[in-house]
Amino acid sequence: MHLTVAITGASGAVFGQQLLFALDADSRVSRIHFIASESALRVLAEEMQLSGRNGLVEKLLGRASEKIQQHNENDIGASIASGSYPSAGMIVLPCSMGTLAGIANGLAQNLIERAADVSLKERRPLILCVRETPFNKIHLRNMTLAADAGATIFPVIPAFYNHPVDSVEMARQFVYRVLAHIGLPQKDAYVWKGE
Repeated sequence: MHLTVAITGASGAVFGQQLLFALDADSRVSRIHFIASESALRVLAEEMQLSGRNGLVEKLLGRASEKIQQHNENDIGASIASGSYPSAGMIVLPCSMGTLAGIANGLAQNLIERAADVSLKERRPLILCVRETPFNKIHLRNMTLAADAGATIFPVIPAFYNHPVDSVEMARQFVYRVLAHIGLPQKDAYVWKGE
């Protein structure tokens, strides 16, 4: 399975980091195409004290990864910009309102928007983990446009019923929900069992 992961300039960099951790450890995934927007780099610096694009995967994981291939957001000639490249889907986590707007309106101005556009036109899963509050009418309209085009709107709303011990565990369990949604259930995912 090949997947595309994008981190954009919304708060919540730890969610993107935990997504990369989970996918890198999952033997069902053979290649992860990773893109961080310029705005994401700013958020990563502020929230996680990680600076620069060079070696970003190693900085996020604390080690190198043979499965993760990093792309520059301006590289519109990358493999994932073409519908002929085999991909099982794309996850944008966190997804800023600016990225949502570009995807919902088919702008394809950078590799993140283009790869998302390819996912939609090829009818592949596209999960947009939007992160903003409160939503204004433009945000809601763009979410509807993206959903109507085939995307799944998966807001970054972590659960509390599993009693997470910290923000990292909260992010990890949210990521597990996202991965289950695309057919990659994780063995450590919390499952509500009811009464």
